[in-house]
Amino acid sequence: MENPKRENRQRVANIVLENQSLFKDLITITFDVENKISIKAAWILEWICTHHQLEWMIPHLDEFTSKIATVQFDSAIRPCAKICEHLAVAYYSKDENHIKRNLTFPQIDTIVETGFDWLITPQKIAVRAYTMTFLYLFGLERDWIHPELKHLIESKIIHESKGCKARGKHILALIEKHQKSA
Repeated sequence: MENPKRENRQRVANIVLENQSLFKDLITITFDVENKISIKAAWILEWICTHHQLEWMIPHLDEFTSKIATVQFDSAIRPCAKICEHLAVAYYSKDENHIKRNLTFPQIDTIVETGFDWLITPQKIAVRAYTMTFLYLFGLERDWIHPELKHLIESKIIHESKGCKARGKHILALIEKHQKSA
């Protein structure tokens, strides 16, 4: 796969979708963080989780959450951040689902810790946007997250690009709304 064009990601994803046992290998390659091929594996992993089978992550949640902080390449961090956002959205979905039943508090704590690391280090706009969203969601049950997230948005993120500023304002409004309803 030479580039992340939609058709390329779908073509490679189809190979994994036809043989679910390859999903484990995809995760292993994603976290081979010294190897640039890990970027392409992360693209495919995110594509499958976004468009096809997020629940395939369930048996691999320990590995995924324990290794996301090790991802180094910007182009691999973005898909990992998006997967974290999908996990948070599924976890807080009103629909009963397997993510809600299987994502543990220690795994969530690891995602949260990594998310804050991503917000305090130089990252691309998409990483910041996905991260602010999943931190907001996980902050619905952990009282300390929203004040920390609010502080980072107000002191740092709001002064960055237009995209970061817009998402930051949106998240601040959600935090404010949540605080009023609590």
